[in-house]
Amino acid sequence: MGVQTIVTVVLLLMLLLIILFLFFLFKPWRFFFPSRFRSSIKAGVGVGVGELERPLVPDENDAASAAANLSFHELPRDYDLEGACYPNEAHFRSPRTHGQELVHKQRFQSFSPSSNLPPAQIPRHSTTPTHFQNDKLQDFVQRDISDQRSCLTLEVISGPSCGLRYSVQSTNPSSLPLTLGRVPPSDLLIKDSEVSGKHALIKWNMDKMKWELVDMGSLNGTFLNSKSINHPDTESRHWGDPINLANGDIITLGTTSKVIVHISSQNQHRIPFGVGMTSDPMAMRRGGKKFPMEDVCYYQWPLPGLDQFGLFGICDGHGGDGAAKSASKLFPEKVSGILSDSLKRERVLSLCDASDVLRDAFSQTEACMNHYYEGCTATVLLVWTDGDENFFAQCANVGDSACVMSVDGIQIEMTEDHKITSSSERLRIKGTGEPLKDGETRLYGINLGRMLGDKFLKQQDSRFSSEPYISEVVYIDQSSKAFAVLASDGLWDVIGAKKAIQLVLQNRERYNAEKENTAEKIASLLLNEAKTLRTKDNTSVIFLDFDTLNRFSCKVGS
Repeated sequence: MGVQTIVTVVLLLMLLLIILFLFFLFKPWRFFFPSRFRSSIKAGVGVGVGELERPLVPDENDAASAAANLSFHELPRDYDLEGACYPNEAHFRSPRTHGQELVHKQRFQSFSPSSNLPPAQIPRHSTTPTHFQNDKLQDFVQRDISDQRSCLTLEVISGPSCGLRYSVQSTNPSSLPLTLGRVPPSDLLIKDSEVSGKHALIKWNMDKMKWELVDMGSLNGTFLNSKSINHPDTESRHWGDPINLANGDIITLGTTSKVIVHISSQNQHRIPFGVGMTSDPMAMRRGGKKFPMEDVCYYQWPLPGLDQFGLFGICDGHGGDGAAKSASKLFPEKVSGILSDSLKRERVLSLCDASDVLRDAFSQTEACMNHYYEGCTATVLLVWTDGDENFFAQCANVGDSACVMSVDGIQIEMTEDHKITSSSERLRIKGTGEPLKDGETRLYGINLGRMLGDKFLKQQDSRFSSEPYISEVVYIDQSSKAFAVLASDGLWDVIGAKKAIQLVLQNRERYNAEKENTAEKIASLLLNEAKTLRTKDNTSVIFLDFDTLNRFSCKVGS
């Protein structure tokens, strides 16, 4: 009896195992639960396991089916209907393939009874046509692509390459990752003996939507806000772990070269035309002697509370960079303040002339600058739109930083040279009753008759002035082929306005055909030409391409 009992128990256990195996093999519960509930079980929703992962590249049928089944009762409370994404849950990749096809990873969550939405707002069925839902889904995807665009600008603020800048967009995969090092082909080429040939790199993390810094096994170390990010085994030359970057971070390479990080998004700075900006202290052009960077270039579009207006400017300091930095900060504030007066703003828009605004901005900026032994040039270009993709541009300046425009092949000088040697400035000084002597090219050691700051000199000699030259307004309609070049005298000392325009015209079409960021490429081209011609002064260039509409551009400012 004992043996028969054991055999019976063993047979029953084997039969039970077979039944369980068949049960899980055929999954009979799928006939009793709706598909959405099964998907939730599979994804672990409600049991803390995970969330539903859809294919990275769904085929058309799957996409259409997903769009058709997407109804309001499937969206959780934190779903952003405007941007169509969960907070921090949209992921995109921009592959380097022909046509730049979009690869999208979409995540959905099922409706939870704890959502607290009133039952009246949760329809049982969606009656929206499938093709319409699919179009809306694609529109949501495109909006999210725009939202993920970010611009990174690196500016060297100390060390042998002080003043060097480099900008890159997160949506330009051909330029990523960008590298920092002492030898080509580093993107940010830092001439510092303590910087390794390939020192560090910065990449865009698509999943985190963050810029990340990685040490590439450098000899003298990479520091982020004074904290080392090298691999723990310093002798190994292994790469370090990626570290997130934030706006305002300071990267130190070795001991002397420091780089400040500027990060901005497209939504903050959506400019309706192409903008490129670059600068170089040209420190090596004077026999390796220390040559500080005193240029400051900046722009702001739109101005705060003024969607139709933007400001672009260059200040070239002397005696230091303090006056240039102050003026570059004050000008956007003063222009914005003046145009915030609705009467003055409407006057500009109706008369198509901002002379009074620019004159007042210079006066207020000069009044706020308490620089007695430092001064700077100032060239400011105010641009505004009439709302129909037509633009107006007007320039004001003191000093010898200059702006030139080309509209349909016609060269337009937007500034006046205020060097003591210029005929117009000598004529102005003569009108003060104290004309310059023959052969006199400087006053108190300064070769400029107009500048901002230098309060001590202005107290000593009334011939110094901060009164700006103001240009005529240039109208740029939709069909115009127009661009503007603003630059400090480091460029104009070796390149005339006519040659600068020729260089732009010769290369703009080629850059457009290659689908490059034309404005940035041309700004760099002009700077490199000045290097080739061996300019010996700080050089800064801003290029505005009014022929390139709706091109995302970085804001780069000091």
